[in-house]
Amino acid sequence: MIGIVVGSLVVLGVLGAAGAALSGSGFPEARYRLTVPKTLVDGKYQLVQDHSDTEGKKALKGTYDSKIRDPKPVVGQYAFESPKASGALVVSGMYGRFKDPAEAREKMLRGATDAEGSSLGVPARDITPTGSDITLSCQVLTVRQGGVESSLPMCAWADENTSASVGIVDQETALQKPGSVDLAKTAETTLKVRAEMRQPIG
Repeated sequence: MIGIVVGSLVVLGVLGAAGAALSGSGFPEARYRLTVPKTLVDGKYQLVQDHSDTEGKKALKGTYDSKIRDPKPVVGQYAFESPKASGALVVSGMYGRFKDPAEAREKMLRGATDAEGSSLGVPARDITPTGSDITLSCQVLTVRQGGVESSLPMCAWADENTSASVGIVDQETALQKPGSVDLAKTAETTLKVRAEMRQPIG
């Protein structure tokens, strides 16, 4: 089941991504970028494949958004294995210069619902994890493939330079009803992903 869901996970987030703008007036300075590290979440997830130059570039090609400039795609597929459990994490996003981070965050999640075989199980809502000043938007998708239905929680962040969605699947969550999925836990994991991927330029 994990493999089935991961197959549809890889490009869900970047379906909402948008392309470069023509004018630079009013855009923030580019100070941060996104990297694709070998591990994420304190070493729990190991990088399986970096899709940034393949699926990421394909998703951005031919798109346009007047509030985004110089976007560069970042798509990473991760997995974890333990004696008791296994799972996957896929981060899809971009870095550049964003005039409207809140709108960029919403687009990341909205694009995921357009993917074939996915529908909205729990509508997006804003979550600010305890002790953080970062607002995330989180939702649960219902993914159907091969007659199998799974729950997939996703959260997205966006700031002036970086924007990404994080989808997480494991055996326990995949079998839960959408309304039973712990989105607060997904939000906390997403914050860790952001902290580990978001790096100063230069």
